[in-house]
This record gives sequence, structure tokens and C-alpha cells, in this order.
Amino acid sequence: MKTPAQDIILAPVITEASMAGIGMKKYVFKVALDATKVDIARAAEELFGVKVEKVNTISVRGRFRRQGAHAGYTAKVKKAIVTLTKDSKGIDFYESMV
Repeated sequence: MKTPAQDIILAPVITEASMAGIGMKKYVFKVALDATKVDIARAAEELFGVKVEKVNTISVRGRFRRQGAHAGYTAKVKKAIVTLTKDSKGIDFYESMV
């Protein structure tokens, strides 16, 4: 069964570094761990109505944390940097923040 686009792109990543890429039409999202680059590109095109040029992914491992005597790891996460084509419109959510 095909996964819906809302289950692939989970949330935007809002940091200083990610906001700096908006001028170059690069947007950063938290995505599902099992999502491929092709899945992410299709989901971005479907959700935001844009043309995707390329997708770069980053798998971030969980960090070790301790709280008193208890220790464990935070959840691992996968991020995607979605680069849009030059003639594509921007993503409205990010554009309203600049």
C-alpha cells in the first residue's frame, strides 16, 4: 500500500541554519525513518505544489541522556533537505516566517 504524503513529511525543522537556506530554495523537514529520497520528493510535490530538484537526507542517531540514576537514548530521527527548482514557487509556510 502506498504511504500518504502526510506520513512521510512529519514536521518542518526551524533553526537558524535551515532558515538561511530559504534564499537558495532549500527547505528542511523531519521525515519518516523508512522514507526514500523519491518518496520524499513526491510527498513534497503533492503537499506543497512545488517542483523538487533534489533531496538530501541525514539520519541522526539518538543521543545518550541521563536523568539521575536512569540512562537512555533519545529517539533517532531522519531529516531531509529539499531543494526546489529555480522556476518553482516557494513553500508558503517558510515564506511567511522570513
